Amino acid sequence: MVFDGRWTARLPEEGGVVFLIGMRFNKWWRVDKWLPVVRAMPRMLMHLGKHPELGFLGGQSWFGRTTILVSYWRSADDLIDFASARSAPHLEAWKAYNRAVGADGTVGVWHETYVVRPGQAEAVYANMPAFGLGQAYAHEQITKDSNNSRKRLATAGPV
Repeated sequence: MVFDGRWTARLPEEGGVVFLIGMRFNKWWRVDKWLPVVRAMPRMLMHLGKHPELGFLGGQSWFGRTTILVSYWRSADDLIDFASARSAPHLEAWKAYNRAVGADGTVGVWHETYVVRPGQAEAVYANMPAFGLGQAYAHEQITKDSNNSRKRLATAGPV
């Protein structure tokens, strides 16, 4: 559903986490190296979808030579706990990557983690479905009190 007009995201008081993760096909012909990496992410996402108590709030993926999953988490602790849990699929996938690929350069893996707090992140969605921060947290129509970046970032101090 597309929300007409301008919308923004409201983060919870305790903030949240934006986690970007992806891979890069450095040697695309080495299917034996990259296919297991590609197959690992859907298993992780299915696991997270079945266990909302783990703190994963959703995300969006894009595919190309370098892939990206932008995901949203309740907290950094939730993300770190998932990544290191023996009962979750990430730890074994990471070990398998290190055994199969390691530093041979065939497949790149990357991630970035951002802790976001109210007043330190802002978003605008014009004529869009609920997306990004607005889909993961609260999706609100922009009003006169939130109609520019300075107002949306007001609690962070001068912009």
